[in-house]
Amino acid sequence: METRRKTAWGEWVLLGLTGLFLCLLLGLFLQDRAAMAAPASAETALTVPVEEVRPDPLPVNLNTADAEALTALPGIGEELAARIVEYREEHGPFKTVEDLTEVPGIGQGKLAALEGLAAVEELE
Repeated sequence: METRRKTAWGEWVLLGLTGLFLCLLLGLFLQDRAAMAAPASAETALTVPVEEVRPDPLPVNLNTADAEALTALPGIGEELAARIVEYREEHGPFKTVEDLTEVPGIGQGKLAALEGLAAVEELE
């Protein structure tokens, strides 16, 4: 009978520890879920509008800019900048910014990204 009591008491202890463990897991789960639902305030503090970083960027003149200046434009890497310069040397100055689509590798998407950042000014 004494052995049976010890066994029952041991089972109750294990059952209680299991209950505590499950409560701990539930608490961690709920805490993790609450952290995912609430946006971190630090994320919004790090967001800076483009206008504050570069207030009014001067457009790059496609007819006078060298390859290095052209790489400052979004989506224009070294290879594409070299193609723009090469195209300009072979075909003469660009008449409009839209003429840039004649350069292999520049489509309407890249042209839209360059809006306001690239210009064509008449050479004197």
